[in-house]
Amino acid sequence: MGFGCSVTVLLVFCLWGVFISVSDSTRLGSSRQKFEVNKHLNRLNKAPIKTIESPDGDIIDCVPISKQPAFDHPFLKDHKIQMRPNFHPEGLFEENKFDENKAKSSTPINQLWHANGMCSEGTIPIRRTKEEDVLRASSVKRYGRKKHRSIPKPRSADPDLVNQSGHQHAIAYVEGEKFYGAKATINVWEPKIQQTNEFSLSQLWVLGGSFGQDLNSIEAGWQVSPDLYGDNNTRLFTYWTSDAYQATGCYNLLCSGFIQVSSNIAMGASISPISSYRDSQYDISILIWKDPKEGHWWMQFGNDGTVMGYWPSFLFSYLAESATMIEWGGEVVNSEPDGQHTSTQMGSGHFPEEGFGKASYFRNIQVVDSSNNLKAPKDLGTYTEYHNCYDVQTGSNGDWGHFFYYGGPGKNPNCQ
Repeated sequence: MGFGCSVTVLLVFCLWGVFISVSDSTRLGSSRQKFEVNKHLNRLNKAPIKTIESPDGDIIDCVPISKQPAFDHPFLKDHKIQMRPNFHPEGLFEENKFDENKAKSSTPINQLWHANGMCSEGTIPIRRTKEEDVLRASSVKRYGRKKHRSIPKPRSADPDLVNQSGHQHAIAYVEGEKFYGAKATINVWEPKIQQTNEFSLSQLWVLGGSFGQDLNSIEAGWQVSPDLYGDNNTRLFTYWTSDAYQATGCYNLLCSGFIQVSSNIAMGASISPISSYRDSQYDISILIWKDPKEGHWWMQFGNDGTVMGYWPSFLFSYLAESATMIEWGGEVVNSEPDGQHTSTQMGSGHFPEEGFGKASYFRNIQVVDSSNNLKAPKDLGTYTEYHNCYDVQTGSNGDWGHFFYYGGPGKNPNCQ
């Protein structure tokens, strides 16, 4: 009996030792993660001279322009900020004047944080990153980054290339020339997202290089991404990568790269108002172009032509010279919950054939040519993986120039 008792005691001590070592390593792992997260937050969140609380819960920090995250980049330590582009694309201001006359009665698009204040000249508004934002990411390193292979590849030799990553698209595109920019006016909606790890976005892509490991991409538009932002608000976003989403680039200002000069608009902040089905429609204009003198890629946002800032040309290899493809359209993540297609919506959640007020649109889509002229796209193609889930239909007329309706509900009787 004494022998059996000592074996039992020994076993209890051994198990207790295992429990202690497991809980110690768990505690060590979680404290290491906390340290990494805090280090990352300190790197991203620069000291503000003013803080604005947005009605949607965001905190907007007004940070001195020279202290923004871009200048953490070793190549930008001595960079002299260019406050405005040397050249705008030809034809831009005539078109803006035409748009203004047409849309005088429409409500201008704002960001929700504007209701509680603005940042002063010489500062830029930055959406503060919170601890829970980083913890939702698969790792600190992957926070603020797209997954690999999230680019639509029209006429792909491997049709499963994009589907394997769960990304689906409905886009219009041009290729086969050298492009120096792109423009579009994009209808703004708030699509429903089924799973928090999914997103829905509408954007333009400026692409250079092959669709392999060396793809260069500059992107801008609006998105709903619960994983990235912690809510279902429609938000303005940008993205860039110079190696097909592997190690370079990020959303908004979540890494060093994009240099912001605007004190009015915050990357990643909520857009308001939003379009409603069979009711008021709202849209945003986005222009990305390459300054012929300095070679930087500039972005302009809104119908009033707010110059947001630029991506320095040294960030890129192929795009240091020009783009080889432009794409416009929608993208969703389909994680196939319960083994079926997601019901995450693209655009308005309605198919293109429903038309204005019901389906989402891109209008006045244009490209910038080698002479820095805005012009209509030639030989506009379309692409979607599963047209029964999300689709795209192009058209053209005097008011909207080249346009298309796109989107869909995802899961439906013809999309399972």
